[in-house]
Amino acid sequence: VQLQASGGGLVQTGDSLRVSCVVSGDTFKWYTVGWFRQAPGEDRDFVAGINWSGASIRYSDSVKGRFTISRDNAENTVYLQMNSLKPEDTALYYCAAVYGKEVPQTTSRGYAYWGQGTQVTVSS
Repeated sequence: VQLQASGGGLVQTGDSLRVSCVVSGDTFKWYTVGWFRQAPGEDRDFVAGINWSGASIRYSDSVKGRFTISRDNAENTVYLQMNSLKPEDTALYYCAAVYGKEVPQTTSRGYAYWGQGTQVTVSS
């Protein structure tokens, strides 16, 4: 299974950005996908996750109400729509996948496959 994250960039405070994660190499619709982020010198933190069916979604408290995760199984893609961005959202954003979990995992060890990351920078 391979994951390719894209869509990061440099934006200003209050702007919106959508990052994407394309999953290939197996039947995408059975995979639960999560987004994590890591700022320099910090741990890799859970941001959002969506289970294989889309029926179970979880967010970290820091992004709840601002970020929305969704999936398009026809396109093998999971999206993370980020609104009202803040400088503290600046990080390298990674997508990760695991087969068949009913509830999105919120820790890194809950995922078996990882993408390479896409940089999101929010200027003040």
